[in-house]
Amino acid sequence: MAALETTIQRAGATGNIKATREDWLKLALETLISDGVERVRVLTLGQKLDVSRSSFYWYFKSRQDLLDQLLDYWRQTNTRFIVERARRPSATVIRGVMSIFECWVDERLFDPQLDFAIRAWARRSPAIRRALDEADEERVNAIRDMFMSHGYDEVDAFVRARVLYFMQIGYYSLELNEPMSSRLAQVASYLRSFTGQEPSPQDVEDFSRYVEKTVPRSR
Repeated sequence: MAALETTIQRAGATGNIKATREDWLKLALETLISDGVERVRVLTLGQKLDVSRSSFYWYFKSRQDLLDQLLDYWRQTNTRFIVERARRPSATVIRGVMSIFECWVDERLFDPQLDFAIRAWARRSPAIRRALDEADEERVNAIRDMFMSHGYDEVDAFVRARVLYFMQIGYYSLELNEPMSSRLAQVASYLRSFTGQEPSPQDVEDFSRYVEKTVPRSR
């Protein structure tokens, strides 16, 4: 949900409009994450927003239209930013992996709660399962291409990409809430493990500086 606040501006009510399109989307996303897709219902959302169903149909054609927009929002945040970071020009493979690491520490780039809400939804819907499989493949392939751009052969690059990506998904799945200080202490070892190369002190310092500027101190 952190990414939502930077992607859409929550407009104030004007005239007789009590809820904006962004209000509906924000509440629908919160509900999807906290309660699952089955609880994303027009009547229930309207009651929470204290507006009538007619307000919903001013912005959306149907409940399915709302669900389609939630899925598109997920694609345009979680998947897009991983792909963009993987494609960012990098002088070394270490720097390339560091770009992807940005997604793991900044929930404006990758929201793990939203990702797992989509994975739960996929257990109920073959169409969402296909969308999820496509997203996983797109993310892994983008990371593979980053490794290949630094001279790794295709098979090695693909395996390294899978290890990097699915390790992080597993990290979220196990809810390993390590302090950021502990994670930073291990970043050189992670970079070494994923690339087979030795990160420089400057690499580690630059990533630590990025984290300090990006991640709330409470984490």
